[in-house]
Amino acid sequence: MNMLTPRKQRLIVVGNGMAGMRTVEEILARAPGRFEITVFGAEPHVNYNRIMLSPVLAGEKCFDDIVINDRAWYDANDIELIAGEKIVAVDREARQVTGENGSVRPYDVLLIATGSNPFIIPVPGAGLPGVVTFRDMADVDAMLAAAKTHRHAVVIGGGLLGLEAANGLAINGMDVTVIHLMPTLMERQLDQAAGALLASDLERRGIKVMTSANTKALLGDDRVRAVQLSDGTEVPADLVVMAVGIRPNSALGRDIGLETKRGILVDDGMVTSDPAIYAIGECVEHRGETYGLVAPLWDMAKVCADRITATAGSLYEGTVTGTRLKVTGIDMFSAGDILGDAESEDIVLRDASRGVYKRLILKGDRIAGIVLYGDASEGNWYFQLLKDGTQVGAMRDNLIFGQAFALGGGAQVDPLAAVAAMADDAEVCGCNGVCKGKITAAIAEKGLDSLDAVRAHTKASASCGSCTPMVEQILALSLGGAYQKPVAKPMCKCTSHPHEEVRARIVSDGLKSIPAVMRALGWTTPDGCSSCRPALNFYLLAAWPGEYVDDAQSRFINERAHANIQKDGTFSVVPRMWGGVTNSRELRAIADVVDKYDIPEVKVTGGQRIDLLGVRKEQLPDVWRDLNAAGMVSGHAYGKALRTVKTCVGSEWCRFGTQDSTGMGIALERMTWGSMHPHKVKLAVSGCPRNCAEATIKDFGVIAVDSGWELHIGGNGGIKLRGTDFLCKVATEAEVLEYCAAFLELYRQEARYLERTAPWVERVGLDYVKSRIVEDVEGRKALYERFLYAQQFAQVDPWAERVAEDAAQRHEFRPLALVE
Repeated sequence: MNMLTPRKQRLIVVGNGMAGMRTVEEILARAPGRFEITVFGAEPHVNYNRIMLSPVLAGEKCFDDIVINDRAWYDANDIELIAGEKIVAVDREARQVTGENGSVRPYDVLLIATGSNPFIIPVPGAGLPGVVTFRDMADVDAMLAAAKTHRHAVVIGGGLLGLEAANGLAINGMDVTVIHLMPTLMERQLDQAAGALLASDLERRGIKVMTSANTKALLGDDRVRAVQLSDGTEVPADLVVMAVGIRPNSALGRDIGLETKRGILVDDGMVTSDPAIYAIGECVEHRGETYGLVAPLWDMAKVCADRITATAGSLYEGTVTGTRLKVTGIDMFSAGDILGDAESEDIVLRDASRGVYKRLILKGDRIAGIVLYGDASEGNWYFQLLKDGTQVGAMRDNLIFGQAFALGGGAQVDPLAAVAAMADDAEVCGCNGVCKGKITAAIAEKGLDSLDAVRAHTKASASCGSCTPMVEQILALSLGGAYQKPVAKPMCKCTSHPHEEVRARIVSDGLKSIPAVMRALGWTTPDGCSSCRPALNFYLLAAWPGEYVDDAQSRFINERAHANIQKDGTFSVVPRMWGGVTNSRELRAIADVVDKYDIPEVKVTGGQRIDLLGVRKEQLPDVWRDLNAAGMVSGHAYGKALRTVKTCVGSEWCRFGTQDSTGMGIALERMTWGSMHPHKVKLAVSGCPRNCAEATIKDFGVIAVDSGWELHIGGNGGIKLRGTDFLCKVATEAEVLEYCAAFLELYRQEARYLERTAPWVERVGLDYVKSRIVEDVEGRKALYERFLYAQQFAQVDPWAERVAEDAAQRHEFRPLALVE
C-alpha cells in the first residue's frame, strides 16, 4: 500500500532581517525539511548584517561583506524569498498573507519580524530633502551620495548609531557636527568620565560635538541648509541624519488585531495573542521591555525555533545586553547598571595619558555594571561575570586589572588558562551570538585550523572583529602546537603594527602628524627610523591632502635634494618633457645650462627625457633656476612619484597609428605629474598594438586600437620583469584619464610604502582591482575625484619652490669646507 507523504507545514516569515532569518536558521537546524518556508522582505536585498552598516558607510566594508545569507543559501534550503514586497494584509481566519504587489501565500505558522522604525523628531523642516535616518542600506547609499556632492553634515543624536554615522561621514570627507540633547554622549552606556573621553576622541577626528543642544527646526527651501537650535544657533547642514532612537514596528500586528502596546505583545514562548502567530525582535514587547540591540534577537530566535518545531519548551526570560561602538580606533564596552545607587560600590582605573578608563559597579559582591573606555579587551569576561551573577569578592583586589590578574591572584598568567576556564555557553561573539562551545565543537568536528575557517563555519569574529583575539585563543587552546597564528609583518623595528593597520588608524583616528601617529600607536622608538618615517610621511600625505604638511626630513636624500645622487656624490637633473615632446627653446636652455655649469655628461633616458649627469650639489639651485626660466619643471626622476609618460608618435605621424598617442600621453602627464606614490610609477601610451612605447611593462599602460583604448596595469620592466594585466577597454580619452587616475588613487590609498604596482596587483588580485575600477562605477568616479583633489596641492614644482627660498635657507646645498 502506498503511503502519502505528509504535507509540509507552511511557515511564512514577515521580515528578511537578522531576527527572522536567525530563527529560520535555528528551525532548519532542529527540523530540516519539515517546513515549506516563504520569506517576505520589505527591502530589495538578501539578509544582511544591519549592525555592520557603519563599516560600510566608513568604507571599511562593502555590502557583499555584510551579507549573512546569500541567494544560494535560500535556494539550497528551498526557501522562497519575496524581496522588496511588504505584507499589507493578514487573514487570520483563512490563515493567509497578502503582499503589496499582490502576492498571496497561505500559512500554518506565521512569524512576524518587522523590526523597528527610526524616530523622526517632529520639528519644522523634518521632511526636507537631505534629511535621512540610519537604519538600512538605502540610508547608507543616501549618505554616501550626499558626501560626494555636499560638505556640511549634522547628526542629531549622540547615541550609538549617531556617532557611527558621524564617523562614517567624516571619513567620507564631510564637515560633521553631532548635536546631542543630553550633556553626555551615549548617556545610556557611558558615565560622564567615559563620555568626556569619547567626545575628545571624536573632536580629534575633526567631528564637532555639541551637547545639551536642543533642535528647534531644520531650515531650508528646496533642501535642508541648516539646523536651528533652541538658543538661536544655526549650524550649516547640507545633510541631516536623524539618529535619536527607534520604535518597534508593530503596525502590522496592530492592524490585524494582535495585542500591542509599544510593541507586539509576546509571552515567554514568543507567541502573540494568536497562537498561530509568533513575533520576534525589535517589533515585540516582552514583560514590558523592548529591545534595540542584537543579543536579545539571538536568545529570542532559539526559544522561538524550539516552540515552532516543538523540540523543546524553552522560555525567553529577557536579555542582559552589552554595547560596543563600531568606530575603528575607539575601544569601548558597556553593560548593566552604569549609574549605580546608594547601595553600589565602584572600582575605577583611570590612565589619562593612555586615554583608558575602567569602572566596575558592584552590588552585593557581584558586578552590576561595566564601563570600559580605551581598553575593552576584558569586556566579554566582565560581561559573563555579570550575567552569571558570579561572586567576585575573592578576586576583588585585582579584578579591575582583568581576568589573568584576577584569577592569578595578582600575577600575570597564561591567557589560554583564562579561556580554558570559560564555560561552553559563554558568549564569545556578540554580533552573531556565538558561544565558546559552538566554536570548539566546529574546530573538532570540521577540522578547522584557521581564523578564516572558524569565521566561515560559525560566523564568530566575522562582523566587527572585536572578539578576534579570543577566537584565536580558542583555536590555540583547541589545536595546541598545531595552530599557527598568522603574523602580519610590522612596518619596521619601531612598531608591531603592519602597514595596513597603520594606514587605517591614520584615517580612522584622525592622526595628522608623524608624532601623533607614533604616540597613538605606541612607537617603541620615539623618533622612528629611516624605514618608518618616509612611509608615515607618505601615508599622511595620501590621507590628508591639503592638510598635512610634507616633512622633508622624513624623505630619502634624493627626494630632499630633488635630484638623483650618483656614486661620485654628484647629482643628475632630469627636467620634465611632457609625453617625451620637446622644442628648440627647451633644448637650447638645456644646452646653455650644460655649458654654463660645465656639466660633464648629457644622456637621453629610457623614458624619453634628457638627463644632466655630474651636477655638483651646490649647483642644483642655479641649474633649476635656469631651467625654470625656460618653463621646465622637475621630472621627479628621484621620487616615489610619477616619473614619465612614454609615448610613440601615434596617428599624427606614423602610418600604423590608430589614435593620437602623443596627445593622450601629454594629457595623462599633465593630469598626473607631481603625484606621490608608494613607489615610482611609469606610464606609457602606444598608438597601435605594435606597442613601440612598451606600454605592457608599465605601471599603467595604454594601447590604441581602432575602436578606442586598451588599458593595462601592473607592469614592471625592472629586475623582475612582469607584463601587465589587461584591465579593460574604453572608447574615449576622458575615460582613459578617469580610469588611470582611479587606479593610481587606489594604489596610493592601499599599497604598502615601497611596494610597486606589480607586486601590489599580485597581492590583492586582478579581480579585486577590476571590482574597484571597472565594475564599481560610482567607486571609480570617487577615486578619480579624490585623485584630482589631491593634485590641487601636489602639482607645485619643487625646483621652483627651492629657487624661491631665501639664500640663507639654502645652506644644505653649500659645499662642505675641507679642514686640512
